[in-house]
Amino acid sequence: MKNLPLDSQIFIKNRQRFIAEMQPNSIAIINSNDELPSNGDALYRFEQNHDLYWLTGVEQEDTMLILYPDNPDPKYREVLVLVRPNELKEKWDGHRLRKDEALAVSGISTVIWLDVLDGLLQPWIHEATNIYLNSNENNRKSSRIAVRDYRYAEEMRARYPLHNYLRAAIIFKKLRAVKTPEEIKVMQTAMDITEKAFRRLLQFIRPGVGEHQIQAEIVHEFLSNRSDGEGYTSIIASGDRARTLHYIANNQECKDGELVLMDFGAVYGGYNADMTRTVPVNGKFTPRQREVYDACLHLHNYAKSILKPGLTIAKYHEMMGEEAGKVFVKINLLKEEDIKNQDPESPAYRKYLYHGISHHLGVGVHDLGPSFWQPIPDGAVLTIEPGIYIEEEKMGVRIENNVWITSKGNIDLMKNIPITADEIEALMKK
Repeated sequence: MKNLPLDSQIFIKNRQRFIAEMQPNSIAIINSNDELPSNGDALYRFEQNHDLYWLTGVEQEDTMLILYPDNPDPKYREVLVLVRPNELKEKWDGHRLRKDEALAVSGISTVIWLDVLDGLLQPWIHEATNIYLNSNENNRKSSRIAVRDYRYAEEMRARYPLHNYLRAAIIFKKLRAVKTPEEIKVMQTAMDITEKAFRRLLQFIRPGVGEHQIQAEIVHEFLSNRSDGEGYTSIIASGDRARTLHYIANNQECKDGELVLMDFGAVYGGYNADMTRTVPVNGKFTPRQREVYDACLHLHNYAKSILKPGLTIAKYHEMMGEEAGKVFVKINLLKEEDIKNQDPESPAYRKYLYHGISHHLGVGVHDLGPSFWQPIPDGAVLTIEPGIYIEEEKMGVRIENNVWITSKGNIDLMKNIPITADEIEALMKK
């Protein structure tokens, strides 16, 4: 990772929070992700399992964490398992963590090598009553590839069939949704790097610029500021392409008179930013573009005003839908009778706003959190990203900030990033 070293207290506190949720006499075993082949002898870029990273800060492959808070031997209540450094492999693939380096990153004092794990793990398992294993319980998961978590679960059940197995994912969903002040500090760095990139773009965008060139400017600014790069593939969508929510081709020319929608965010220290701005390619909104932009900004600010701990995402979307209907009438996208006669299962506003308004953000761009119908917890970081997409006018506008939701009031982590039409025009004019 390119970032400066993080405070290991981030991961120490995360482990303490996880352990506090475990049942008595339980052992938790969390695995790293697989290294996945692409073509020939090449591998896809390795990305660590977010749950393991959240607990350890370790980015290295073939890593495991074992938590057994009731272990009779205190030395082995937290154990980090690493692959033993190999001189030949390091000549090809680079340095691997030594024990002292792993301690500095994770705050875990007991580090063992993977090739000696079996002899230690078996007696711990025999002492424990419950075994927590991990799984990917994202509701949108579509892949059925047998990744390491599931293979490991099968191996453990075959080897120890009479233990009580528990789902670590339940704990992760609860805890990862709530950000500690230490995590917010790292996330704020990712936000600040994203701000630098956006301000750079306001001086760069002009008619004739390619969407790919805008993306290149973003990546340049990210890497220059010790980000590991894009938290997700940047969306640079000019003109009618802005209506495609996950447009990533980024290969067309930005033309005079168009808007360009840019959805991008830096990743720093494993934590993500996620911002969207829509700006005029020539630096000046037309009256209609400004009207739609200001309507979207109104929805953005309204969302920020109603989000609070205890509100469910389901109720929040219902409230946002009602407000969107009113706004779309004002800007002549809908008529009052469209709202009056709408199908409750398919509200009229959905023609012009066809995605959710918010998602959790953290070590995952779409981070873990409670379900649609459960209360938003105190301490969650949510995106706020309403959009207006008008097929008849070949126009798409979206505005997105990241907000820390707390019982003491919401904190906009992107409050310093230009957002109003006047701010954007003034900076582009310079």
